[in-house]
Amino acid sequence: MRDHDPSTVAPDALPAHQLAALVAVVDTGTFEAAARALHVTPSAVSQRVRALESAVGRVLVRRSTPCAPTGAGEVLVRLGRAHALLQAEAYAALDGAASGVLELGVAVNADSLATWFPLVVAGLAEWEGLALTVRVQDQERTADLLRSGAVLAAVTAEPAAVQGCSVEPLGSLRYRAAAAPHLLERHRHGGRLRWADLPLVAFDETDDLQHRMLAARGHAEARVVHRVPTTEGFLAAVTAGLGWGLVPEPQLAPLVAAGRLVEVGPRERVDVALHWQRWRLTSPVLDRLTGLVREAARAHLRRR
Repeated sequence: MRDHDPSTVAPDALPAHQLAALVAVVDTGTFEAAARALHVTPSAVSQRVRALESAVGRVLVRRSTPCAPTGAGEVLVRLGRAHALLQAEAYAALDGAASGVLELGVAVNADSLATWFPLVVAGLAEWEGLALTVRVQDQERTADLLRSGAVLAAVTAEPAAVQGCSVEPLGSLRYRAAAAPHLLERHRHGGRLRWADLPLVAFDETDDLQHRMLAARGHAEARVVHRVPTTEGFLAAVTAGLGWGLVPEPQLAPLVAAGRLVEVGPRERVDVALHWQRWRLTSPVLDRLTGLVREAARAHLRRR
């Protein structure tokens, strides 16, 4: 194949149906599944992807299980998604000249999805012809989904704009150390709490919020760490007394009021700054989505 930069290829050299085939392969993971999604044969999908690879002089898809985009493939996946969005918006602007569905992919961290982001989803529920895909990932890694072209926008902890995206601060989600009352009573010795003896509940292996808080306060690391990788399961585990954990304020308040959880200490908290990143496209859909995100964030996140 010729070795040249895909960014130098003229737009008319990259047909929309070939870009759509590439996106479908990446989304579904196989050429066969992509063919079913596009209502064509697997051979047609393969031919379109190979034609696109020939046009840009790069391998775009790793033929693995599942298929994955190469670095050049990620560039063209982003282009394919942008083209599909703008085309659907153009059809909508023509007042039904052609039918189309607006495919909207967003990456959100689990705690935002469980607390303030449902207000955004409620706003999206009023839209006609919209197909929403929410990708749940840790706030430290949602920006990777933007880079790969998997989503159009993301709630992220990354303050630096991903290439091709704009970024704005949303505010901070505060987490407070909390535990079941009977767990704390069992681990208090002479009125003092030994953090190393107190079991800890973390979300998964990448969740370091609790460890950051312990280190910042000079506390010893917990000897027993439980991992429960769903928001509902995590909260249930802490409430049941499996261990203490950092619970988002919006979830914690009603549980404290009901006597099911207590705060371990007023200083034992962590603020996670969140940002909104979206592709820099002139898109009414992304503009409207951004407005919903700003409104929900103003209502529930702490402003710096």
